[in-house]
Amino acid sequence: MTSGIFDAYLRRLGVPRPSAPSAEGLFALQRAHLERVPYENIDIQLGRPPGIDPELSARRFAAGHGGYCFHLNGAFAALLAHLGYDVSLHVGAVYEDAGVRDVNGNHLALTVRVDGGEYLVDVGLGDGPHAPLPLREGAYEQGGFSYALEPLAAGSVTGWTYRNPFGPFPVMNFLSAPATMADFDAEHLRLSTAEDSPFVRTLALLRRDAESIDLLRGRVLTRIDPAKGPSERELTTPEEFYEAIATVFGRELGDLTPAERDALWTQVDRAHEEWLASRED
Repeated sequence: MTSGIFDAYLRRLGVPRPSAPSAEGLFALQRAHLERVPYENIDIQLGRPPGIDPELSARRFAAGHGGYCFHLNGAFAALLAHLGYDVSLHVGAVYEDAGVRDVNGNHLALTVRVDGGEYLVDVGLGDGPHAPLPLREGAYEQGGFSYALEPLAAGSVTGWTYRNPFGPFPVMNFLSAPATMADFDAEHLRLSTAEDSPFVRTLALLRRDAESIDLLRGRVLTRIDPAKGPSERELTTPEEFYEAIATVFGRELGDLTPAERDALWTQVDRAHEEWLASRED
């Protein structure tokens, strides 16, 4: 990957190129990434899932797009390595059941070592921590959100369990052993193309800032603020829908043709009506 791609990536983040790796710089990079590059699956919804090569993802981010964990953490790891950070990729998994101790590979996690410390770094959870978490057992709070880390021992493998008790996926397990991007190819293919995949079935965009989480699921726009509680609004027109995507989540829309915009809205609207009908059953 050329230096020019990384420069464009850093411009998207609004962060100047650091002179040397530091914990302070790492924290600034993660915060900027979460605030400026959304977790989103628009291209998967349109049936044109992008690959997870970090260079492709970095180019997409520079152009104003986002992605999901394999895109977000894969490209961020490449950027951090380019900037001199000691970063490792790890096979992980998110689960709705907080008691699961398995690791099925549906998530890519990162760890980074800098200034004598080691951190869990993750810009691919959507609703995860705004800043890196020290990779040691304990409870952590950021902006009113609570998290925890604990060692994971599952059979012959070791790793870590990250807990977010108020998220839709309250647990993320990941292995201590380092991984490569090739380890996620098969799962990316499944998650981005299988009919039963949540990424294929439901549009989702998330953006994290210091105090809150913005979430668009289908036609429901939600802001989660621990101090004020969640507030939600139903988007009833294509104009409202695309304005939220562009302004709340910062996702550029110039790559979508008028026909693709119509198709995406129709698909999201149909899924929303089916969801409403299911709640009445």
